[in-house]
Amino acid sequence: MPATPVRRLLPAAALAAVTALVLAACAGPSTNADGEVGDELVWSIEGANLSAGHMDPQVSQLDVSGMVQRAVLDSLVFQEEDGSFSPWLATEWEVSDDSTEYTFTLRDDVTFTDGEPFDAEAVKANFDRIVDPKTKSAQAASMMGADFYEGTEVVDEHTVKVTFTQPYAPFLQAASTPQLGFYSPAVLKESAAKLKAGGPGVTVGTGPFELTEYTPDQELVYTRNDDYAWGPHGEKAPSFQTLRVEIQPEAAVRSGVVRSSEADLASDIPPNLVEELGDGVTVDSVEYPGLPYSLYLNEKYGVFADEKVRQAFARGIDIDAAVEEIYFGQFPRAWSILGSTTPGYDAALEGTWPYDQDAANALLDEAGWTERDADGIRMKDGARLSVRWIAWTPVPDDQAALANAIQSDLKAIGFEVQREVLEPGAYNAQYEPKTFDLTDWGFSGVDADFLRNHLHSEGFQNASQVTDPQIDALLEQAVSSSDQDTRNALYAQLQEWNATYTAIVPLYSPSAITAVGERVNGLQYDLYGRPLFYDVTLG
Repeated sequence: MPATPVRRLLPAAALAAVTALVLAACAGPSTNADGEVGDELVWSIEGANLSAGHMDPQVSQLDVSGMVQRAVLDSLVFQEEDGSFSPWLATEWEVSDDSTEYTFTLRDDVTFTDGEPFDAEAVKANFDRIVDPKTKSAQAASMMGADFYEGTEVVDEHTVKVTFTQPYAPFLQAASTPQLGFYSPAVLKESAAKLKAGGPGVTVGTGPFELTEYTPDQELVYTRNDDYAWGPHGEKAPSFQTLRVEIQPEAAVRSGVVRSSEADLASDIPPNLVEELGDGVTVDSVEYPGLPYSLYLNEKYGVFADEKVRQAFARGIDIDAAVEEIYFGQFPRAWSILGSTTPGYDAALEGTWPYDQDAANALLDEAGWTERDADGIRMKDGARLSVRWIAWTPVPDDQAALANAIQSDLKAIGFEVQREVLEPGAYNAQYEPKTFDLTDWGFSGVDADFLRNHLHSEGFQNASQVTDPQIDALLEQAVSSSDQDTRNALYAQLQEWNATYTAIVPLYSPSAITAVGERVNGLQYDLYGRPLFYDVTLG
């Protein structure tokens, strides 16, 4: 048996697992002329879609974009583990009583790595760029308040005021993320069209590192910003010179290179590979806040227009058994459209819609799907009870196994699920016009306002195509309230509504699992489980 790795169990998560591990090679930590380990940290990530125009967190909706570009992009404020905010590029801030105006006092000693000064004009240029329709930002624009954003005013060189047309409570949280991080004004003026592709001289920020090399689908190389002295807790330039990010989509490869010391750390390790990492590897786990990994049922396209069919779909899946088996009991089964570590989570929903084939069959009978064809699939008016599930490639092995379990469970009640794994272009060709029955994803976020994107009739991630004025009103009230208790009560109503209406079927709450080699000391994480390298030293 391999040695058991050391575990550091960070917020609300634990790890254990048993399975085989496939080893593979990558370029390992650098060595100097004497053959000694050099001043380079190697980080293995999944990263498969970065090259498909996802190098710009101000535009991309993929978590990996913000994860890697945090090395370059700083934010106005930093969100602490307890949810509070600390100064970063802003030394202080004032929020108006009605949460429509946020005034930030900026540091006066910050420069971008191309020499441009960080000042109020730079803040305005970035924020205006995010909300400009030509930028085609979705997530970051929503975090800027979208239609609520009135503008950014340069009060003086180091004071900036951001104004909204209505109260916008989530803005400080949004301002702490890499999605609202800052590019050099020179880049925005001369190379904004190249930011999605990214690269040296284009991906330019004020961060602790500078992107100096980029080979799409292979690696990103970040070089230390020696002038850096403005980390969120006063950190200066990192102690090591180079952060080499290896793009390795296969989880077994990422696990293997850490175990063999060819990489210093690896992200997105599945639970089934943890136990095989071996002696000397530390495993850190942070349960994501946000919307659990879920299925989105498109009620405007096919059979999911019938609420009874949606309810039968949810009750016909043995979620507990599948999640327990596939994730070794380490990722909790989800009961709500908010993860359990997300402010506003409604614990009262736990256990309220368990697996029940009898109830699912009764609902389908009530909906008129009473006949069966030769394959055992239910029929109604000559049509099969069949839905198409589109999935974005690459699909991790664990999610593929979960999909197989779901298809098997539903087939047992006469419900056919046809799954199509699509490349990004083909996926978008169906997602944009909503010509599918269901799709899947999880979404990390600390403020429950992300539900507005998923359930508001104008939400850009409303894959279920919910159009309900009452739901819109709840979401609008929540985003405009500055009282967290009031907001939590509104989000509780939304969670309870979905548990019956079944626009979204939550499956499990994932954790960010990072394998850390023994050379790495002082590694920290943000609230999303993304590594922060400010205090890292290499032993």
